Amino acid sequence: MAKEIERQFLVANEEWRSSAGKSSSIRQFYVATGPNRSVRVRVRDGKALLTLKFGTAARTRDEFEYPIPVSEAEEMQAYVLGQVIEKTRHHVRHGGYLYEIDVFEGALQGLVLAELETAEEVPDAALPQWLGREVTGRSAYYNVSLATSGRPVEQP
Repeated sequence: MAKEIERQFLVANEEWRSSAGKSSSIRQFYVATGPNRSVRVRVRDGKALLTLKFGTAARTRDEFEYPIPVSEAEEMQAYVLGQVIEKTRHHVRHGGYLYEIDVFEGALQGLVLAELETAEEVPDAALPQWLGREVTGRSAYYNVSLATSGRPVEQP
């Protein structure tokens, strides 16, 4: 099990693209959700993972991941809750940290989120200028909510 400190931000502009490195297409969906827990299937780069997440803290949750055959992931898609999320994930390095920028497609097109997962807290002063409003802890921006409830309604 790995503990993660996870922060999530809306992306303010396209400046991150000049620093983008590796990118990959991701298809993911949820087969079970409940209070403070979810079971996700993700297919990326020809591999599939089953992920279980537990916890209520905005920045820290328990996560368990297991590789599964892609053929089984395809079969599990028949049990999807809500919609399948499709996105392209870009890796961007800034200040010694790796940011994952998710550019959503389909019903979520136009939504761009940045995620920073670290073992330690990162001070706000060390964050890149292209980050927008922090949405850490706002459940409407969790992938499970995006899959089951759709795109959040923006609030000022």
